[in-house]
Amino acid sequence: MASPLPASHGSDLAVSLTGVTVSFRGRPPLGPYDLTVARGEIVAVVGASGAGKSTLLRLLAGLETPSGGSVVRASGGTTGFVFQSPTLMPWADALTNVTLPLDIAGVPRTEARRRASTALQAVGLGDRLTARPGQLSGGMAMRVSLARALVTDPDLLLLDEPFAALDSITRRTLIEDLHRLWTARHPAMVFVTHDVEEAVYLAGRIVVLDSRTGRPVADIPSPGPLPRPDRWRADPAYREAVEAVAAALASAMDPAR
Repeated sequence: MASPLPASHGSDLAVSLTGVTVSFRGRPPLGPYDLTVARGEIVAVVGASGAGKSTLLRLLAGLETPSGGSVVRASGGTTGFVFQSPTLMPWADALTNVTLPLDIAGVPRTEARRRASTALQAVGLGDRLTARPGQLSGGMAMRVSLARALVTDPDLLLLDEPFAALDSITRRTLIEDLHRLWTARHPAMVFVTHDVEEAVYLAGRIVVLDSRTGRPVADIPSPGPLPRPDRWRADPAYREAVEAVAAALASAMDPAR
């Protein structure tokens, strides 16, 4: 059962979309998107391939221009973006890769390198500052990408299926890392994934997108505290939430609707 999309106003707002549509040549427009994310909230977005999950993130980031509707972001807020692949500069070491956003922003070099080193330490790579991407495992490379997104201390962190290519154990470890980093910094987070169990474990609420229009059609709370306690995946409340999201996703993908 879909629940109303929660409202957030004033200083509680991280970002909101109201009646937002996106038009592409040769296909029906996506939307309307109606979504509000509060400061410090973790939201997961699930949907079929082609449902517009990445488009939604790009709208939230300001990387996609809407054809209609309105996008409102927190005044003065900054945004970090973690893509599906690490997108690291292969010739540069981890420290240089993480320093890049600060260099672009004109932060003095000594301060930029100090902040980049701190960000890498926060993701468990304090001993790999001089390693190049080719010397890192897939999980380590994604940690560098995460550190690069965190180095500007964003108010809003957007993640576009960043763990899809990783093995299940590495994915679980990185989700725990995300919760730990969220506990320390409390950014709002919007995490796109095709994995229902991952979505329910990571987020406080899960938004399901219609497979044809991209429109949010269900908004389901995930019970329990964040970060999750030990063995929370065995909790009946977790399993019930997984089944609820899976049912909503199956309905959103049903071509007979």
